[in-house]
Amino acid sequence: MSVYDVDSMRMKQNLATLVGINTENPPGREHEAAECVAAWLNSVGFDVSLSGYAEGRSNVIAVLKNGAGPCFAFNTHLDTVPAGTGWHTDAFTLTERDGRLYGRGACDAKGPLVAMVEALRILAIHQESWSGTLMGVFTADEEVASEGAKFYVKEAAPEIDFVVIGEPTSNATFSAHKGSLRPRVRVQGVAAHSGTPELGVNAIYQSAKLLGLIEQTHQQQVHCRCHALVGHASLTVTRIHGGHADNIVPDSCELLLDRRMVPGESEADVKDELQQLLDHARDCTGVKAEIIAWQATTGGATETDRNETIVKQSLAACRHHGQANAGPFGFQGGCDLVHFRALGAKGVVIGPGDLAVAHKPDEFVPIDEFIAATSIYLDIALAMLPSESKV
Repeated sequence: MSVYDVDSMRMKQNLATLVGINTENPPGREHEAAECVAAWLNSVGFDVSLSGYAEGRSNVIAVLKNGAGPCFAFNTHLDTVPAGTGWHTDAFTLTERDGRLYGRGACDAKGPLVAMVEALRILAIHQESWSGTLMGVFTADEEVASEGAKFYVKEAAPEIDFVVIGEPTSNATFSAHKGSLRPRVRVQGVAAHSGTPELGVNAIYQSAKLLGLIEQTHQQQVHCRCHALVGHASLTVTRIHGGHADNIVPDSCELLLDRRMVPGESEADVKDELQQLLDHARDCTGVKAEIIAWQATTGGATETDRNETIVKQSLAACRHHGQANAGPFGFQGGCDLVHFRALGAKGVVIGPGDLAVAHKPDEFVPIDEFIAATSIYLDIALAMLPSESKV
């Protein structure tokens, strides 16, 4: 376990700086925050670059090579959800009260990001304690579609052996998460005057037939797929829109479906199943429906086996620094772990703060968890990047 001092005052100051930079997504505007993080890491010897993929939207890629060994990366995101209303203090001014730090992004995920930066600083200063390649990859747009992580992976990113993703987990270890697909489905009808509806085909009525089949598919097929850490797969409808005038039988109706996948399900297979559902609706009920688009999501499902060394070391680090119920657990939602798994990385998700307060007014991170997260991150990195004298 690490014995290095964590500078809690500097961490609070850094978090105040990042919270003060508005990165609400949409629209994101992460570039200013990316420049700030890049400057911090450049000052301690990292080779730092900013990778922009759209106007105002940048990833931070920091690399420190220190001899032979594996490649270990810390990752979290620069963006936040919109601040919204209902705050008791300014959402973009970090406020300390009752052992908590309040502000938009305090736990999702600027708190984890600052804790990771502090760990990276300490590791850069104490290179005698580890060997290999150390990275900080801090991405844009996780809250909407993980475009930053997807861009990073697509741009011939280096192979990464191990990764820790920063998200609010109350400093417990999460080693799996769900994925999602959101097809937009258009149900076809035939327009007619609403005074003579028998001359048309009401697309809303047709949609009702499809809705029944969707519910049946969820209950009898999809929900039966269960994963030990993340629970059940699911299929539901989250939006519906039909008709364009008060006196016209609607000739179309659009549905937005939300399909949550569990580890072991592939996106290609799930897309095939969704098409088969629409084919079945046509054959059995005469409903004509097609997938017209796929809404952007964070991506697919993934997991790292609980027997992998990084999972075991993460559990030990979390327990050592105060989390008695360390896991492993699984996220009901998605995050960027799946994209780093695509690079070959074995990884976990760990961070201070409670996901239950992450997207709400008065978002906060407990100070003790915030500081402890750096020590947890240090312990995991040192375990996965042992120096030659410790091998």
